[in-house]
Amino acid sequence: MTYPLDSVLVANRGEIAARILRTVKAKGLRALLVAHAVDGRTPAMALADETMMIEGDTPVAAFLDGDAIIAAAKAMGAGAIHPGYGFLSENAAFARAVEAAGIVWIGPAPETIDLMGDKISARRFVAERGFPVAPSVIEEDDPGNFAAHARAVGAPLLIKPSAGGGGKGMRIVRDLDTLEEEIATARSEGERYFGDGRLFIERYVENPRHIEVQVLGDGKGGALHLFERECSLQRRFQKIVEEAPSPALDETERQRICEAAAGIARACDYRGAGTVEFIYGGGGEFYFLEMNTRLQVEHPVTEMITGVDLVEQQLAIAAGAPLPVGQDGLLREGHAIEVRIYAEDPAAGFTPTTGPVLRLVPPAGARFDAGLVEGERVHAAFDPMIAKLIVHGADRAAALAAMDSALARLTLLGVTTNINYLRRLLADPDVAAGRMHTGLIAEKAGLAAEPPPSAETLDALCALAALAVPDVAAALEAVPEMHAAMGRWRN
Repeated sequence: MTYPLDSVLVANRGEIAARILRTVKAKGLRALLVAHAVDGRTPAMALADETMMIEGDTPVAAFLDGDAIIAAAKAMGAGAIHPGYGFLSENAAFARAVEAAGIVWIGPAPETIDLMGDKISARRFVAERGFPVAPSVIEEDDPGNFAAHARAVGAPLLIKPSAGGGGKGMRIVRDLDTLEEEIATARSEGERYFGDGRLFIERYVENPRHIEVQVLGDGKGGALHLFERECSLQRRFQKIVEEAPSPALDETERQRICEAAAGIARACDYRGAGTVEFIYGGGGEFYFLEMNTRLQVEHPVTEMITGVDLVEQQLAIAAGAPLPVGQDGLLREGHAIEVRIYAEDPAAGFTPTTGPVLRLVPPAGARFDAGLVEGERVHAAFDPMIAKLIVHGADRAAALAAMDSALARLTLLGVTTNINYLRRLLADPDVAAGRMHTGLIAEKAGLAAEPPPSAETLDALCALAALAVPDVAAALEAVPEMHAAMGRWRN
């Protein structure tokens, strides 16, 4: 069935809403948006042809109110809804309600969202079809002997809530004497965060890499991959740097892991853009982790190396178009890196920060996807990621150099961010050499400390401060005193 698309409502906010609307407008479609008053002015609102305000008990609750969003879509005459990521993007009930309202859902079938949204059902589905999964046990298979079966798998173990996400509820167990206690904690967290205390436990791969594969499916059993992304640089299970391709894989390993991802997408008749995530061990083994049935935050690095606009493909597939090319028609070129710009203080344990954006100047020559503009505030209501910076180079070394240059030229004043921390992280010898794993950031906790300013920086600050003093003689006398004060602070 072909769905004629004339307009698309983006049921999201921030940088992803703006990114989707750019493609919607480029395709000549009417660009619609829902927004909450707390956001003020945003790039997405400037792009939208029409914006309707939504309300809720909290700003987040507004974006989780599926009925209100569908009502807004109907009021604006939206032909389709794009959920972006987060909020309702992987909510099968919302997808069903959108389709029941006669609006095109830009995403996979609700049944696929249900299947892959439950980690236990997803794991069973993948294992039954011969794809690699880590040795594991599922509590509901034999609740009374769950801990005993887990002990038989052997330490180290990773406990996961079935409905989990974002690392919540996950517990690493290296001492089996603490297994029952950790199971109870994981169950409690699963119930608190997701309303679902079901668990499973799998063998934990020490110092693993996190590698994911972008896939596109036509919903009829046809699927292809758009190569892999390396996402191993994480803090508390949250990615902060992503790149494509992975520096860990040779071409044989790349083909194996990418074909496995495409095979999983074919097996579930996947429709649209999705991501299959794997844990990759040091010996070349890899295991299915989960499938994200939506666009990923890090999708731009795939776009950079393939030249494929993934949102355009989502729109086309939702409109009934076939896959754009065969697998052999997809090529990759160069290396791309993305960093997530967070309003947070790395030196204070990556604590989120808030405040006004007094000055924002993106670096020329780099892709900068931002969710706010100069003069607006960063609020505590939403995730602290406020922008993404993406670069491309002929190879990984060139991409790393381009990213460092772009971060150095990015001006974002008024709120504490992780920009300087990202420069230190990417300059670390292990990261620069591609020796990464998901625990590396925790191992290198010292990188989070903000180093004191250099003498050159102090000189420049003193000179600028002196220029602000109207009396030249007083300014000249002030410089040594200011330098001494800054030097005392520095030491």
